[in-house]
Amino acid sequence: MSTTELERGGTSGFFRRLYLGWLEVAARFGEAQTLVILFLVYTAVIGPMAIAVGVARRDLLHKRGLRASGSAWNDADTVTAPDLERARRMF
Repeated sequence: MSTTELERGGTSGFFRRLYLGWLEVAARFGEAQTLVILFLVYTAVIGPMAIAVGVARRDLLHKRGLRASGSAWNDADTVTAPDLERARRMF
């Protein structure tokens, strides 16, 4: 008995109802499993990283001196001077 037979209704109504019921149960389990996986990823990966950055007190976005400088502009780290040929060649 294949999935296409069930979708076409080629088998008895009992098996079709059983199949559709199983799909509903599997969908509920899938939703619960997604929440569990997201919780585990957050607590095992993102949580410890946030704690480590907080303990190290690193400024990853370079925002500490922003108020004193008055601008968030950073000069580009280019080796050569900008020219028309470099602008035409994007990468």
